Amino acid sequence: MDSRADTNTATAKLSRPNRSFWGLWNLSFGFFGIQVGFALQNANVSRIFQSLGTSIDDLAFLWIAGPITGLLVQPIIGYFSDRTWGPFGRRRPYFLAGAILASLALVGMPNSSALWFAASMLWILDASLNISMEPFRAFVGDMVSEKQRTAGYAFQTVFIGAGAVAASLAPIVLTRYFGISNVAHAGEIPPSVRLAFYIGAAALLVAVLWTVFTTREYSPDEMRAFEGTGAELAHDEPLATPMNGFWWITFGAIAILLVAQFRLDNPVYILGGALIGYGALQEFTRRHSLAGHKPGPVTRIVSDLVQMPPTMKRLAVVQFFTWIALFILWIYTTPIVTQYMYGTTDTASRAYNDGADWVGVLFAVYNGVAAAYAFAIPSIAARIGRARAHMYGLFAGALGFALFLVIRDPAWLILPMLFIGIAWASILTLPYAILSSALPQAKLGVFMGLFNIFIVLPQLLVSSVMGNVMKLAFPGHPIWLMAIAAAMLIGAGLFMRRLAGTEHHPGNPGHS
Repeated sequence: MDSRADTNTATAKLSRPNRSFWGLWNLSFGFFGIQVGFALQNANVSRIFQSLGTSIDDLAFLWIAGPITGLLVQPIIGYFSDRTWGPFGRRRPYFLAGAILASLALVGMPNSSALWFAASMLWILDASLNISMEPFRAFVGDMVSEKQRTAGYAFQTVFIGAGAVAASLAPIVLTRYFGISNVAHAGEIPPSVRLAFYIGAAALLVAVLWTVFTTREYSPDEMRAFEGTGAELAHDEPLATPMNGFWWITFGAIAILLVAQFRLDNPVYILGGALIGYGALQEFTRRHSLAGHKPGPVTRIVSDLVQMPPTMKRLAVVQFFTWIALFILWIYTTPIVTQYMYGTTDTASRAYNDGADWVGVLFAVYNGVAAAYAFAIPSIAARIGRARAHMYGLFAGALGFALFLVIRDPAWLILPMLFIGIAWASILTLPYAILSSALPQAKLGVFMGLFNIFIVLPQLLVSSVMGNVMKLAFPGHPIWLMAIAAAMLIGAGLFMRRLAGTEHHPGNPGHS
C-alpha cells in the first residue's frame, strides 16, 4: 500500500511487543465511556430538542454544533498530541481533559429549560468528546504492533458497541424496571432521560480514568526505536504550497449568493462560510510557504491536509459517503419511527415517547451487533483483506437502511438494525486499521484528526441542507431519507471496491 511513510529514510526498527487480551482491553476501555456520551447524544438530543419545541425541519440545523466543533478540534488536538510528552504521556492528557469536560456537559444538557441552552450544551459536549476521541484513535496506532492493528481497533469497536448499548437502553430500562417516568410536561425533559445522562457522565469519567491508570505510553526513545530515526524527519518537512485557495473562496461566495438569491435556508450559509474559510487558510499557507517563514500549527495542519497520503485520499471519499448515511440515521430515526410506526408527531404524547424509547432499543441492537461482529473482523480481514471486508460491511448497511422503506411494525425494525450493526462495526474498525498502517508514525495524531474532517463534512452537509432536501423533495415524508442513506452506502462500497484492488495479498491479519 503506497504511503508517504514509505518515503521516510529510517534506520532498522524494532517491533512493538504483542499485547495480551487484557493489554488490548485496557488500551481501549476508555472508549466505552466516550461512546456512552456519544450514544446518549445520538439517541436523545433530537428528543430533547423536540421536547423544547423544535420542529422536525429544524433538527438538522441544531445538530450543526457537532460538525463545526469536530472540524476545528480534532486536527488541532492531533497536532499537539503528536508533540506532547509529559508525566501522563503523549495522548492520555487529552482524553482525560476531554472526559472531565464531557461529563460536566452531560449533567448540564438534560437540565436545559431553553433551546439556546440545550444547543450550547451540545456544542460543549461534542467538543469535549472530540478532544477525548481523537487521541484514542492515535493511541492504538502508537501502542500496538502492525500484526495486531486490526485487533486493536476491533477492541475499540467492541467498547463503542457496549457503551452505546448501555447508553441507548438506559432511558427505557429506567422507565420499565425502575418506574422512572418517560413523559414530561411540554417544554420539559422526561425524568428517565435526565437520570440516564447523569449515569452516563459517571460512566464516561470512570472508563477513561481506567485507561489512564492501567496503561503506560512508550517513551520518546522507545518510539524512535520502533519507528527508526527517519520518523523524526516527518515534523520537519517543508510546507506545501497550495494553489487552490482562490477557487475554494470563489465556490464559497457563490454558495452564499445562491442562498440569498433563491431564499434557501440559512444553514447553507455555513457551508459557504466553511468553503471560504478553507480557501483563506490555503491562501495564507501558500504565502507563508513562499515567504519562507517558519511553519506554525495552522500552516502545518493545512500543509498536511494538502499532502495527504494516497491511501488516506481514497479512504476520505469512502468516509464522506458513509457518514452521510450515519448522520441521517442519528438525526432522523426518532421522528421517522414515531411518525410511521407509532402514528404521532406530538412530542408530549405517550405514543411519541414510547416510540422514542424504542429507538433507544434499536440503537442498542445495532451497537450490540457491532460489538459482537467486531470479534470476527480480524479473522475475516485476514482471509479476504481489510478493504474487501469493509466493502461487504457497507453493502450490509445499505440493505439495512433500505428495509426501513417497507417495514411498519416496530418490532420488525430489529432486522435492519442487524445489518446496520455489521456496517457500524466495519466502519469503526477497518478504515482506521488501513489508515494507521499507511501513515508516518510521527504524524499519526494530526492525520487521524484530519481524517475526521471527512466525517465532519458529511455531518455539516446533512445538518445544513437535508432539511431543505426533505421540504423540497418529499415534504412531510422523512422516510425517504433512508433511501438516500442506502444509496450513500452503496456508493461508498463501490469506491471501496476500487481500493480493494490496490491491496496486498491478505495472508497476514496485520496487513491491509
